[in-house]
Amino acid sequence: MRIEQLTFTRFIAALLIVIFHYGLDIFPFNLNRQMFSGANVGVSYFFVLSGFVMIIAYYKKQRISAFEYLRNRFARIYPLYMLALLLFIGYRLVGTNAPILIDEVLLSSFMIQSWIPGKALLLNFPGWSLSVELFFYISFPILFNLFYRKFGLKQLLIPCILFFVLSQVVFIYGYYSPFYTGFKSVSHDLLFYFPVMHLNEFILGNIAGLYLVNKKDWKAQNNSIYILLSIIACGVLLTFSNAMIFHNGLLSVIFLPLILWIATDNSWIAKISQKRFFVYLGEISYGVYILQIPVFIVTRRILIYLGIQNKTMIFYAALLALLVFSSITYTYIEAPLRKRIKNIKFVAAKS
Repeated sequence: MRIEQLTFTRFIAALLIVIFHYGLDIFPFNLNRQMFSGANVGVSYFFVLSGFVMIIAYYKKQRISAFEYLRNRFARIYPLYMLALLLFIGYRLVGTNAPILIDEVLLSSFMIQSWIPGKALLLNFPGWSLSVELFFYISFPILFNLFYRKFGLKQLLIPCILFFVLSQVVFIYGYYSPFYTGFKSVSHDLLFYFPVMHLNEFILGNIAGLYLVNKKDWKAQNNSIYILLSIIACGVLLTFSNAMIFHNGLLSVIFLPLILWIATDNSWIAKISQKRFFVYLGEISYGVYILQIPVFIVTRRILIYLGIQNKTMIFYAALLALLVFSSITYTYIEAPLRKRIKNIKFVAAKS
C-alpha cells in the first residue's frame, strides 16, 4: 500500500526544518518567529511517519527478512546521506581550511554519531536524525517478527503508551534537572539526539499503522476539517507553549491522528496532495533535508562574493538552489542507486 497524500507531508516537514535553520528572520516567517522556532518538530514528524509507513509497507508479510529489509533501507538513505557528507567535508577542506578529524568521518560514515554524547552534530549535522533512523531500521524487523505478528493491537497498545509516557517523563525530568547543562553539552546530546530517546515516536507510528491495517471497514472520507484543526493546534502549541519541549515526540498526540486523517482523506486536500507535482516534492524531500547545510553555505558564500548582502534574497536564492539540486540528485543519484542496490542478490557459494 502506498498513500500518496502522505508523501507531500514529508516535503512540508523538510521545508519547516530548513526555515528553522535559516529562515527565522526572513519574511513571512519572522511574523511568527516563536512558532517557527519550534519547526524542528518536523524531525519528530518524520520519525512518527516513518513508523507508520513501515507498517503500511510490510504488514502483509508473515515475517520480515532482516537482510532484505536493511538492504532496501540502506538503498533508501545511504547514497544521498554520503553525498551530503562528502559535500560538507569538501567545503570544510576547501572553503574554510578547517581540519577534519578521522573519528568525525568514521562516526558519520557509519551513521553512529548519535550514539556518542558530544558527537551527535558532527559535520553535516542533520545527519544525526539519520543515525537515529538507522536504529529504527535495525529495530523494526525485531519488533515486527517478535511482537507485531504475535500480539494483537489491544495487547500492544498499553505497553506502547506506557513506553511513550515513560520516554516523555525521562526527557522532561532530565531537561529541567541539574543534569541538563544546555546546548552543545553531553547532557543535551543524551536527551535530544540519543536514538533510544526517540524510539517512542517510531513505535507510536507503528501502532497507528497497525490500527489502520486492522480496521477492515475503514473508508476514505472528507477529513479536511480535522486535518486543518490539527495543523492549527500544532501552530498554536508551538506559538504559546513556551515551557513545553516538543522535540522528542510530545506532539505525537497530534501527529498520530493527523497522519491517520490524511491517510484516509478524500477531500480537496488529498486531491491536491496526490497531484504528480506535489508527490514529486515529497519524493525529493529527503534531499531537501539532508543537503540543506552544504547547499545553503555554498550558495550564501557565492552570493556574498558577488556583492549580494540582503538576507531575504540570500535565503530564497539558497532555497531555490536546494530545490533544484535535490531534484537533480533525486533523478540522477538517489533513485537510480536505490533501484540498483535493491536489485543486489547474494547467493551462498556451493561447496
